[in-house]
Amino acid sequence: MQAIKTMELVKRYKNLTAVDKLHLEIQQGELFSLLGVNGAGKTTTIKMLSCLTNPTGGDALVGGYSIIKEPEQVKRLIGVSPQETAVAPNLSVKENLELICGIHSFSKEKRSAKIKELSGQFALDTVLKRKAGKLSGGWQRRVSIAMALISEPQILFLDEPTLGLDVIARHELWEANCSLKGKVTIILTTHYMEEAEALSDRIGIMKSGRLLAVGTVAELNAIAGTNDFETAFVSIVKEDTAV
Repeated sequence: MQAIKTMELVKRYKNLTAVDKLHLEIQQGELFSLLGVNGAGKTTTIKMLSCLTNPTGGDALVGGYSIIKEPEQVKRLIGVSPQETAVAPNLSVKENLELICGIHSFSKEKRSAKIKELSGQFALDTVLKRKAGKLSGGWQRRVSIAMALISEPQILFLDEPTLGLDVIARHELWEANCSLKGKVTIILTTHYMEEAEALSDRIGIMKSGRLLAVGTVAELNAIAGTNDFETAFVSIVKEDTAV
């Protein structure tokens, strides 16, 4: 079953085409990565699919709902951990989680259960009382993803979740994301090739707003005639023929 389907999705800013006639299908339960260098159109795609910005042309179905005609239904199905820090820095980690629970009108019992569940899942127990703004980038991203999961979304968008993190923090966050695989559909944007290779069921390679290739790591390697994914990525981007 398809979680997401885009049809001729376009986003233009004056003379810049950030996303150009995007055709993409993502299956339910899949961890799908959009991979590309800065300016490829990854974040703009996420913003359109999560109804944070309107497309210039085309449409997309998210959970079967149109992002243009049915944005409120789409928003009920999704969680978003944006590239910029989503935590309230002056609140404790627990207060950040409680804030999102309050937005969703959770009962006291459900709020306590959800915070306990997510604290265990993301190893937040030791930092629950600390101010979120005092945490390292890696811990703040954990909190941000936990906040995005409070509403129990069917589809989770992670925009550059490990951007700026050191290698240890990056791998720890990879482990946390892997624990979600199969439980929720995940769309992850990244420009780290090793991240896409390690985590993804399938990968879409973007450049200049266009989708150049889609497939598993093995399939993308085969397209480029190599066994090395970094070499395959460079070859596909240089070839620059959109699917």
